[in-house]
Amino acid sequence: MALTARFFGRYEHALDVKGRLILPAKLRIHLGQHGYLTPHLEGCLALWTDGEFEKEVEVRLALADGDAGPRNAVRDWAAAVFEAEIDRQGRMAVPADLRSYAGLEQEVLVIGMINRVELWSPASWANREQDTGAVQR
Repeated sequence: MALTARFFGRYEHALDVKGRLILPAKLRIHLGQHGYLTPHLEGCLALWTDGEFEKEVEVRLALADGDAGPRNAVRDWAAAVFEAEIDRQGRMAVPADLRSYAGLEQEVLVIGMINRVELWSPASWANREQDTGAVQR
């Protein structure tokens, strides 16, 4: 039985002038050269492995069988999915529309969120910490 990839930790990185992000090596080893980048909760981006992305798709498909509101939310989410390629240097492009959604300008916090990697603007992360009373660094 294959082990499920697990992501942990907090890393401070920056986008380059082409809108690419170098993923931390400790997280990259579980992704390989491919992942799915999506808008996610609280204004962050989520980077999924193939297996975890398929699980998320199944959850979303179940929502799409309901009313028009949830179905349209699933449509919007699916339209924003970006199939990311990770190059040999560990760089991944982050499309402009997803950077805008997450408020990513230059600095990016890369967060291991157990079954996915999340990309946060430092300001949004600080607001989240303040709102939740989380331990701030």
